[in-house]
Amino acid sequence: MRTLAIVLGGVGAGGVAAVLAFTGPSPQAQQAAAPSDSLTAPVISDTGSLEGPRQPIFFRHDIHAGQFKIQCQYCHYSVNVSPEPGIPAMQTCMGCHLIVAGSDTGGKAEIQKLRQAWNEKKPVEWVRVHFLPRHAHFPHQRHIKALGTQSCTKCHGDVQAMPQVYQVATLRMGWCVQCHVQNKPNSVSRDCTVCHY
Repeated sequence: MRTLAIVLGGVGAGGVAAVLAFTGPSPQAQQAAAPSDSLTAPVISDTGSLEGPRQPIFFRHDIHAGQFKIQCQYCHYSVNVSPEPGIPAMQTCMGCHLIVAGSDTGGKAEIQKLRQAWNEKKPVEWVRVHFLPRHAHFPHQRHIKALGTQSCTKCHGDVQAMPQVYQVATLRMGWCVQCHVQNKPNSVSRDCTVCHY
């Protein structure tokens, strides 16, 4: 049992001291609830076996989007107003990583690479993961508007479980047409000029 004492006014001056007693969660509940900042994503020391292209900085979506539940739109902030989702600016990353240094040696090393690029004013040259041919257009803002902000997984897969992002969907025309048939968007026909302009 924990006790909380609240003193109103000075005790010697006739003030009132109130003591409230309350019980905290049961020991079983305390054991079941892991701290929200504990590392739940596995530690990965060898990235060579991971799917997807190697990036100049090993950015872990499973930690950022999975463990810490950062919404896609926090980093990819232009996705609902632009055809492209945009690569996050280093300023977005440094908003946290000026303070957060990492919890293990691997994380600390990758954050140090980010900080060094920031201090030297050199952009990180990320390797693009998802490609569309130049003759096809996929306006992200239209899809977010029609399907909602939680629809990223329809094309990108369960990114919050991926240590390194890789392409899940084929992104070929048949795959896109199948999605349009299943979701029946009201304002979009299956006319060729919708995507090929």
